[in-house]
Amino acid sequence: MQGASSGIGYGLKYQARCISNVKADTDHTSFLAGTLSLKEENEVHLIRLSSSGNELFCEGLFSHPNEIWDLSSCPFDQRIFSTVYYSGESFGAAIWQIPELYGELNSPQLEKITSLDSHAGKIKCILWWPSGRHDKLISIDEENLYLWSLDISKKTAQVQSKDSAGMLHTLSGGAWDPHDVNSVAATCESSVQFWDIRTMKKTISIECAHVRNVDYNPMKEHIIVTAEHESGIHIWDLRKPKVPTQELPGHTHWTWTVKCNPEYDGMILSSGTDSTVNLWLASSSNDLLTSDRRADSPTCWVDPLLNTYSDYEDSIYGLAWSSREPWIFASLSYDGRVVVESVKPFISKM
Repeated sequence: MQGASSGIGYGLKYQARCISNVKADTDHTSFLAGTLSLKEENEVHLIRLSSSGNELFCEGLFSHPNEIWDLSSCPFDQRIFSTVYYSGESFGAAIWQIPELYGELNSPQLEKITSLDSHAGKIKCILWWPSGRHDKLISIDEENLYLWSLDISKKTAQVQSKDSAGMLHTLSGGAWDPHDVNSVAATCESSVQFWDIRTMKKTISIECAHVRNVDYNPMKEHIIVTAEHESGIHIWDLRKPKVPTQELPGHTHWTWTVKCNPEYDGMILSSGTDSTVNLWLASSSNDLLTSDRRADSPTCWVDPLLNTYSDYEDSIYGLAWSSREPWIFASLSYDGRVVVESVKPFISKM
């Protein structure tokens, strides 16, 4: 279904690929977005949706020294976030804090709480403990997965344990299980690997082709969703990891990102290099279900694609649901355009 765009736009100054919901801000619907300019001073934008829901405005604008490849807001403190950045020579990662009275300052500067300096390889992402206040972080580079203990008051981060992906695997990202905080998933070129962080040992793996992104279903245990370059979107039950429980067609070019809705079970966003965002409603059944089931079974088949948002001119790498208003999502295209949309018209179809 192709729907007319009713989204609210906001423009960043430079190219960008990272946007994060500010989960700890329970009073406003807010997002953080970071830019990706190699030659210019980069920026972090604190973007807020007006109380009327009709306007996006910049609540805070902060300089960041390097191009931002990953950004994630702290789940228990709205002023703290992490970035993975590239200096032009090497990758690094740091934890930042927005100044308390940033609205009263002429040129507010981010405070670097600490750097995550133990990485030798190309850092891909930082994962925060899934919910509540906790001192643990996960960082993933191409070769290793690290578990950190973060002390914000002392401005330190210490490596607690690490494990290697192995010679045959190159890690590209990951997700932390919200149902089992001892389990972390990491994406490789052709699989998703799972670690138990208590022992920092691998547990299981799922074989899938050219996987780019993974997300856990926050409403249902054991369920993950993967975005795969050419084969679209797969939904998996980790208790039966050999085959997906559902397949969605994805995008006309590479499917890059998937995000499960924080409240509405089965509602999934995906984005890709075809400059579109797709809204899906996955089957609630654990039975094997494919989106191309034969049309001669009309009583069994329901089109899982609820809507396509195509008011973009570039690849879309950033997606974020609002945790405060779970019918709201923000998307970020590579040309620096943020669009916030509401999926309220489709909730009644669930």
